[in-house]
Amino acid sequence: MWNALVNGIAAILRYLYEFTVTIGVPSYALAIIILTLMIKIVLYPLTHKQMHSMKKMQEIQPKIAEVQAKYKKNPEKANQAVMEIYKENKVNPMSGCFPLLLQMPILIALFTALRSFQYEDLGSSFLWIPHLKDPDPIYIIPVLVGITTYLQTKLTTPNTGSESAAASTQKTMLYVMPLFIGYISMKFPAGLGLYWIFFSIFGTVQQMYINRQPALQKEGMGDK
Repeated sequence: MWNALVNGIAAILRYLYEFTVTIGVPSYALAIIILTLMIKIVLYPLTHKQMHSMKKMQEIQPKIAEVQAKYKKNPEKANQAVMEIYKENKVNPMSGCFPLLLQMPILIALFTALRSFQYEDLGSSFLWIPHLKDPDPIYIIPVLVGITTYLQTKLTTPNTGSESAAASTQKTMLYVMPLFIGYISMKFPAGLGLYWIFFSIFGTVQQMYINRQPALQKEGMGDK
């Protein structure tokens, strides 16, 4: 089952490469970008629900930080107040996890397929990269991986102004995770790094759209 999923993704990538050959621009890089966009479209219902849930969690973070500060000497009371905020705003703190769990097998299979993909020589180079099966020799791809990961993480990290341990951990992870992912991508095939960059870019654009939705709704009500 797992091998079938990985092989299926590899087969789609080969088909997309043949498509780029047909249109006269043989490029595995373009095929990877198209495949990444297709994956994002297929997963859109799940990612939209997940991102919308995270957005709602961000919006109530100031209220949560306020009650946590108010009842910092009474953890039980603080937890009860937080649960009331969840209930009043119809937010389930676990609702963003389930869609992510459903996406993970596809994303891991895509990762596995790209990591071991057998490229043909024609169309396997990309700009400064001699071959997409090899790591980027001048580390531009890892740097872009780190930057795009940071931008996407930044949009999903609530800024509460709190000095709690949880807020401090979130702030640390905002910088540590992009650096870590950028570092490990130095040893991965450049094609895999290219996928990660565009996956993060498409995810960032989607998150920006979702983040703007409440403001757009308010503007629409104001116009009426």
